Amino acid sequence: MERLKILVVDDESRMRKLVRDFLVKKEFDVVEAEDGAQAIDIFFEQKDIALVILDVMMPKMDGWQVCREIRAYSTVPIIMLTAKGDERDELLGFDLEVDEYISKPFSPKILVARVEAILRRTSGFSADDILRAGSIEINKAAHEVTIDGKSVELSFKEFELLTYFVENQGIALSREKILNSVWNYDYFGDARTIDTHVKKLRSKLGDKGDYIRTIWGMGYKFEVE
Repeated sequence: MERLKILVVDDESRMRKLVRDFLVKKEFDVVEAEDGAQAIDIFFEQKDIALVILDVMMPKMDGWQVCREIRAYSTVPIIMLTAKGDERDELLGFDLEVDEYISKPFSPKILVARVEAILRRTSGFSADDILRAGSIEINKAAHEVTIDGKSVELSFKEFELLTYFVENQGIALSREKILNSVWNYDYFGDARTIDTHVKKLRSKLGDKGDYIRTIWGMGYKFEVE
C-alpha cells in the first residue's frame, strides 16, 4: 500500500521531530514546515498531502491563515494544535472547517491515533459503498456527496456527521452519542461542537437541511420527508 504523506507545521523543531518520529513509526511519510508561508509553498508544490497537522502560533503566517489558504482550494483533513483551553481558538477552528482540534500539551500517541482514524475513514471504504436518503447520495469511497446529482463540498467532519445521520435515519440521537460516534471517545469538547457543525451542514444542504430535525433538550434526528 502506498505510504500516505502528512505535512507537519510547527515553528518548534523539537515538536516537529516528536510528531514526525511517532508518525514514521506508523509507516507515514512526513514533510515538515517551520512557518506558515513555507507550509503553503510545500502544500501546493507537492499536491499529494493526505493530511495537515498545523500549529496555530507561528511566524510569518499563523495557522488560521494557512488554514484559510488551504480551504480555499482543498478539503484535505486538517488537525489544529493550539493553546489548551482557549475556547475562542476552538470555535474559530470549527468556523474554518478544521477536522480535529487538539490542545497542547498533548500525547503524541493520541495525535497519531487521530491521524490514523481520519485517514482510515477517508480511504478505507469499499468502492460500492453508497448511501442514499431522498435526493442525497453519499459515496463513502470517493468521499463525495451529491444532491439531485450536483456535488456538495463538505469538510471531513461535516461528511462524517452527514454519513452518521443517514446511517441512523429515523433514530433520535443525543449530542453525547453523536460526539462519541463521530468525534470518538477521547474528544474533550462539548455539545456546542455538534450544534456548530449541524448549523453549517444544514446550510450546505440547502432545503434538504430540513431533514436534520432538532429534538429540543436531547439532540437531532435525520428524517427524509
